[in-house]
Amino acid sequence: DIIFICVGTPTKKNSNSADLKYVFSVANELKKMISKYKVIVTKSTVPVTTGDKIEKIILKKNKRKKFDVISNPEFLREGSAIDDFMRPDRVVVGADNNESMRVMRELYAPFTFNHDRFIGMDIRSAEMTKYAANAMLATKISFINEMANICEHVGADINQVRIGIGSDKRIGYQFIYPGCGYGGSCFPKDVKALINIAYNSGYAAQLISSVEKVNNDQKNILFKKVVQKFGKDLNGKRFAIWGLSFKPGTDDMREAPSINLINSIVENGGEVYAYDPKALEQARYYLKDIDVNYCSDKYSTLKNADAVILVTEWKEFRSPDFNKMSDLMSQQVFIDGRNQFSKDQIERKGFEYFQIGVK
Repeated sequence: DIIFICVGTPTKKNSNSADLKYVFSVANELKKMISKYKVIVTKSTVPVTTGDKIEKIILKKNKRKKFDVISNPEFLREGSAIDDFMRPDRVVVGADNNESMRVMRELYAPFTFNHDRFIGMDIRSAEMTKYAANAMLATKISFINEMANICEHVGADINQVRIGIGSDKRIGYQFIYPGCGYGGSCFPKDVKALINIAYNSGYAAQLISSVEKVNNDQKNILFKKVVQKFGKDLNGKRFAIWGLSFKPGTDDMREAPSINLINSIVENGGEVYAYDPKALEQARYYLKDIDVNYCSDKYSTLKNADAVILVTEWKEFRSPDFNKMSDLMSQQVFIDGRNQFSKDQIERKGFEYFQIGVK
């Protein structure tokens, strides 16, 4: 009765647009199979008007319309997808007739029983909602990172600024943690796609374009701190990398800031010893052309290291044994890409400490 299209929509090579070949492949299969009324649900993140295109593909075979195409974008976070599915903040459904909307309300009733989280709208607005949500979150990340960079130049502390602005209920604390840039399968891809959607419709998306540029630049911030401390010639220098995935709770290495950092260190003559609780196998694929030493635990990376660089804020990195670290390392330098510690705390342990957004 209900068919979900849940395939990937990666960014096309040499283009910012979403590649819809997998979506259209499903549509071409469906057009051969529909014999009675179906609700065809696009769950994949697709550009606005994709629902219209799916309908046209299926209508080529089914001149008498026995289906409705609707949009039901997913809002699942990596690392907590089942939780998000069982207890959604909202269920967004875009449909152009009452019958298909009724079917979807009935389907999602068990998940929206306690609170009315079902939000109905037209198809194009639903398709746009997914991109707008991800672009908003990406904007918050790039905004706080830009504020961090300004803080470094003027001598302010972004950690204090974050508390000051986050206490405003209109702003809040979510997604305003300074760091080394966002990555993953959604934000980079969807921001690029939204810029392209706007361009193809005759509008230049200036703000979203800036969000992408700030993020691309931010992925180099950790290497800039390496250069600040050691200079650009890193021959004979050894670096411990803590965390490789784009965020904790997943092994996803797509667009991860660790890739930029490791590439830059190795290109400038440095040695890299890296550890991640889950992403080592993926890292070997994404860094297959780079000479990286992969370690089985966080302390193994530290032997004779000139600096440790925290890239991904896994829980196991929150309370390390600093005395053990000092014994293992040749220099006590800690570069924190997620501002996980306080400056006083680390400096009391004898480390020279570098943060994002703190001079």
